[in-house]
Amino acid sequence: MTAALAGVLGALLAVILLWDVFETVLLPRRSAAPIRPSRLVFRALWWGWRAVAHVMRPGGRRETFLSFYPILTLLLLLGIWAAGLILSFGLLFVAAGMGLETQHGHLGFGTAVYMSGSTFLTLGLGDVVPLDAVERTITVFEAGTGLGFLALFLSYMPVLYQSFSRREARITLLDSWSGSPPSSAVVLRRNAESGDPVALARLLREWESASADLLESLISYPVLAYFRSQHDNQSWLASLTAVLDTCALVMAGVEGIPPFQARLTFAIARHAVVDVAQVFRQPPCTSARDRLAADDFARLRQWLAQSGVKLIEGPEADDRLRALRAMYEPYVIALSQYLLMPLPTFLPPERLRFNWQTTAWARTGRDAAH
Repeated sequence: MTAALAGVLGALLAVILLWDVFETVLLPRRSAAPIRPSRLVFRALWWGWRAVAHVMRPGGRRETFLSFYPILTLLLLLGIWAAGLILSFGLLFVAAGMGLETQHGHLGFGTAVYMSGSTFLTLGLGDVVPLDAVERTITVFEAGTGLGFLALFLSYMPVLYQSFSRREARITLLDSWSGSPPSSAVVLRRNAESGDPVALARLLREWESASADLLESLISYPVLAYFRSQHDNQSWLASLTAVLDTCALVMAGVEGIPPFQARLTFAIARHAVVDVAQVFRQPPCTSARDRLAADDFARLRQWLAQSGVKLIEGPEADDRLRALRAMYEPYVIALSQYLLMPLPTFLPPERLRFNWQTTAWARTGRDAAH
């Protein structure tokens, strides 16, 4: 390899990797770059991880397996970035003419890479030292790059976990309102039970803010979308879908519930699912099974009526609900299929469950405990 070619390859590789680190860790917005090493790593590994998860039965074991993916991939990405930068600076040492002194008496490409690794990781062993001004400049620049790179990554992890913790707290708070997994019908019943005319509006206002926070965090750090919730029957996607379902029902017409706050929350929550689907390049899915077929809708009306909640009837209300669902369901279905996160149903399961009622030893209380 000629010195010129080594210099070009080393500089190009360093620029690509450093720009990728900048976009992944520092840039607080979606990147339009068509080719990024981090994106290739996440997508390639996710398809393989999903393939293995597909052969596993849904449940705790599969959720645990899927929960390993984001952390292991981040550690692998750290290694790829570090190895690539060490290689790039090794090529720059070769391009500079290998002005190095070694105690081993042999200078070659391996020595240049070893010198680069020792400098990048700030080992400072001293068995290989730069002799010329160019090599010394490269050494100093690489040492600074290595320190900055490690500092950035170490600060990146706490930011991820803070966003994850904030998200999970909101999902857990929704459990007492919606059941586990969440259901819009249970939310409406809880509102009727409260006797408070603004209880649902407060909840939806909180989720208006939560949806905006979720949108911002997932666009800035898409890897957060892969983080699984603490409970196997919960996920950020299921909770957001249940909130959208609730807003759609209220906007279509529920007697005694003003639709104003539902409109605001629906707008932000729908914005979140559409933008996240774009981040992962998942086109809307229109071929999936109807989440609220005619028979299911009739049972939903009956279940809510028994709970003291009356949906407004008539073709106009039905058409309005159908149009609202078409605005978000294709996107949440696409994300559900991609992330292997089950979507909630409008009606709760026959045995309604709340996570707060369960322990590792036994389950307490009635299925629909107040």
